[in-house]
Amino acid sequence: MVSDAGRSAPQILFQRAKVSAADERAFLGKLAAAALIWLFGALLALGVDAWPARVVGVVLMGCMYAHWVELQHQCLHHSAFRRARPHRLVGVPLGVPMLVSYSHYRVRHLQHHRYLGTDQDSEFFGFDTRQPVTWRMLLRECFAFDRLGAAAADIVRCWPGRWQYDLGQIAEARRREVIAEYRMFTLPIAAAVALTALGHGDLVLWLWLLPLLVATPVHFLVELPEHILCENASTDVLLNTRSITGSWFSTWFTNGNNLHIEHHAAMVVPINRLRERHETTLRVAKHTARSYPEFYRAVMREARMNGRAARLRGTGADV
Repeated sequence: MVSDAGRSAPQILFQRAKVSAADERAFLGKLAAAALIWLFGALLALGVDAWPARVVGVVLMGCMYAHWVELQHQCLHHSAFRRARPHRLVGVPLGVPMLVSYSHYRVRHLQHHRYLGTDQDSEFFGFDTRQPVTWRMLLRECFAFDRLGAAAADIVRCWPGRWQYDLGQIAEARRREVIAEYRMFTLPIAAAVALTALGHGDLVLWLWLLPLLVATPVHFLVELPEHILCENASTDVLLNTRSITGSWFSTWFTNGNNLHIEHHAAMVVPINRLRERHETTLRVAKHTARSYPEFYRAVMREARMNGRAARLRGTGADV
């Protein structure tokens, strides 16, 4: 357990920082890299006859769709650009492949930051981190394709303007933005239907539907470490959140989501500048890991232990 004195000492974790020109260039570089990787994946999926190459292409595109949502996450915190306006202009299209409304995500996610550790927590992609970790829960959440169905239902509600935020009050301007974005999602869906009707369904399959089968579980695995197996009833960020040191690759792919304690401590700090605070986090925070494999092994151990306990309870044994 980290002492109260230890928790109050690391002021660097809570210091704000404005977006600089260098930070903006770093984010633009991430956007360019993500676009080029997606394009390479598309070329493999459509332009190569060999099945292994096509599968690699689908995996690359699916991983980029998940990665784009992490870039969207930085936009909704307004920590990518020096001015506010570009964040929504860039953030909205980043969420289109996975049907993630930028404004809906932003409202829910900022509420998550404000109320983490309370009953009002409202993470957009969240699941109940208080429930026991079991193999069934992990598989259910990993392949939660029903979220796409929920997005489709929101699209339907938004066309007549019936959509309402269900976790409190939001400004009418924000509600109109959410409605406009869900209505906009009708365009790629209609385009996909039209292409299929015109005999080009293979484009829809290889460029969107199959990559979504990859993007959904990949995104879950990126989000999983944030708060699971932490003190979820605590409002102390050094107790209710986890950071993973990770490699340069995992830090890039998750867009710094591995440095999650640092992010929650100062959510407006540009993602590329969180690494300089990580040594302090390792010194004072309770839940840290050196790598993603180390974290996933801990989750699998917890699932095995809970499964064994459930089986023993089923036989009436004393656990």
